[in-house]
Amino acid sequence: MSIRIDKVVTRGGDGGQTSLGDGTRVAKDQARVEVLGTLDEINALVGLVQAHTPAGDDVVHQLTMVQNLLFDMGADICLLEDGPMAERAHRVEEAALLVIESRLEELRSRQSPLAGFVLPGGSVAAAWAHLTRTQVRRAERRMVALSRQERVNPVLLKILNRLSDYFFVLARHFNHDGQSDVVWQPVPKGEK
Repeated sequence: MSIRIDKVVTRGGDGGQTSLGDGTRVAKDQARVEVLGTLDEINALVGLVQAHTPAGDDVVHQLTMVQNLLFDMGADICLLEDGPMAERAHRVEEAALLVIESRLEELRSRQSPLAGFVLPGGSVAAAWAHLTRTQVRRAERRMVALSRQERVNPVLLKILNRLSDYFFVLARHFNHDGQSDVVWQPVPKGEK
């Protein structure tokens, strides 16, 4: 697919509206646009995770795949399921979910078993992966809200659920496969 963008500033959104992929004008706070925005936020965070990934780590390629998938998901969401251009929509399929599950399991199989709840942190890359995980959960909540109002490709919800698992496991990968995880230690009652 070739896309050419000649103008960045269009002034088309100055009144609080934007266009979906088929040209339909909608409010920028509409549920579908909120989902698109959260997918964009995740993609930016994945870029940060990738920038903090140690040199030579094979997950760099996985993260590029995730970024492309997030764009595919946005392309899916920006065209209404029953809209005028529905047949041209790039609908994400179950195969993408299977790839994520495979990568997740590859990482998880090398990790020590969980010994408690893991706090977000450890290495810088792990902290970014944990933040990305939380944003994926936000996108999932937004997608559920949208799916209650309009038809949405059900694979997208599954992918978001799995991506949050992926980023949790990825954070543990960055913490020496869980060896340097920061584990929750409840504060004793008298010390709060």
